[in-house]
Parts: sequence; structure tokens; C-alpha cells
Amino acid sequence: MAVSTTSSVTLSANDRLVAGVFALLLGAFLVFGAGLANSAVLHDTAHDTRHSYGFPCH
Repeated sequence: MAVSTTSSVTLSANDRLVAGVFALLLGAFLVFGAGLANSAVLHDTAHDTRHSYGFPCH
């Protein structure tokens, strides 16, 4: 017989606000960083990342 337990974490309003602001800033950076970057820069970055993980791309 399997017994499952759950636990909950209570976050204060300040903790939720900090997490929300961080998520907003990270999302804005990703959207505007990718949206305003030169396409060659994005390609080169993705290409270098693939190589750093050992993923063949040629």
C-alpha cells in the first residue's frame, strides 16, 4: 500500500513580490534581448552553445 504525503510552503507577500519582479525582469530580458539582437549574433550564440555541450550541428 502506497502512502502519499504532501507538504506546502507558505511564502510571504514580500517573497512573492520579489519572485514576481525577478520573473518579470528575466522575461523582459529574454523577449527584448532576443527581439532586438542581430540575427547573426543569436545564431552564433546558439551555435557556440551547441558546441559547448558536444552536440553535433554540422
